[in-house]
Amino acid sequence: MSEQIPNVLHHLDDLRKEWRAQDFKYTREQKEQYELLIQTRRERVQQFYAEDRVFKGPYIPKEKRQEQQNP
Repeated sequence: MSEQIPNVLHHLDDLRKEWRAQDFKYTREQKEQYELLIQTRRERVQQFYAEDRVFKGPYIPKEKRQEQQNP
């Protein structure tokens, strides 16, 4: 991971509020910070998928799956 930044979503939300207050324009420093936060967030989400820590829908027992496939 590029950097360990706690509360990435909180920082992104703060930047979004500043962006709205500034007529939807980022300063150069804000743009760099935004890109770093987005990159960190994407890496964190990829890590969750790699560690199988994401919700993939409700568990359906094998018997029910077979019943659903063969009505």
